[in-house]
Amino acid sequence: MPDEQGPELSGSPERRRRGRVTVDPKTTARMDGGGKRTEDEKLLTRSSRPAFISEDPWRVLRIQAEFVDGFDALATLGPAVTVFGSARIQEGSDTYELARAIGRRLAEAGFAVITGGGPGVMEAANRGCQEGGGISVGCNVELPHEQSLNPYVDLGVDFRYFFARKTMFVKYADAFVILPGGVGTLDELFEALTLIQTGKIEHFPVILVGREYWSGLIDWMRRVQLPAGTIDADDLRLFHVTDDPDHVLRLIREYTQDDHQDPDEEIELRG
Repeated sequence: MPDEQGPELSGSPERRRRGRVTVDPKTTARMDGGGKRTEDEKLLTRSSRPAFISEDPWRVLRIQAEFVDGFDALATLGPAVTVFGSARIQEGSDTYELARAIGRRLAEAGFAVITGGGPGVMEAANRGCQEGGGISVGCNVELPHEQSLNPYVDLGVDFRYFFARKTMFVKYADAFVILPGGVGTLDELFEALTLIQTGKIEHFPVILVGREYWSGLIDWMRRVQLPAGTIDADDLRLFHVTDDPDHVLRLIREYTQDDHQDPDEEIELRG
């Protein structure tokens, strides 16, 4: 029977396997700077500055801790909707008040509201959720210019890493509601559509709020992407567009009241 590891591994007794990694000791020495220290020595030697906290293996533990903290905080949240939109929207604007109204209606219908925890649309949705008696959640992220949680968050979770934070947005949401926003909002929109398109998550509602704002993007997708063959007609059915908070709620209720999920079949990210 042929060796599944290949001839270069089977004929090289000096190669060492550590978990999923197989490496020649000479390569390890080159990557470690030629040092001969054992792992125990490296662990027990006290350094003047804990440089290890900036190294990738340590980052893995920090990333793991972020997932654990997020899962622990949100595991018992119950039905929830994630709301996205610009941090630059000012209080009192039409978009702010629209997000606030959506947050309130969602809360009154029994949904928690999850946002990025910042100002603008996020603040408005959290505020409306509080006003409607719901649980208002903010998943904040570390930015070059510090962004603190808005005052309308009941449950806040801080993240260093965008991808850990994004997982919480998807895993604990029954729908995405996306109001006018910038690059970050577009990132969340297209990531959700990609996860649905590729079958990584169930086809749950993605609702764009603001027909006038989103019409140019949708028109470009129809006029440019569809004829080019980079998307197909079904991709344009992955989302809804509306201006009406009540329509938002109806779309979400239709989904959540439908028998859309088999509890014995866990789907990646939302299992």
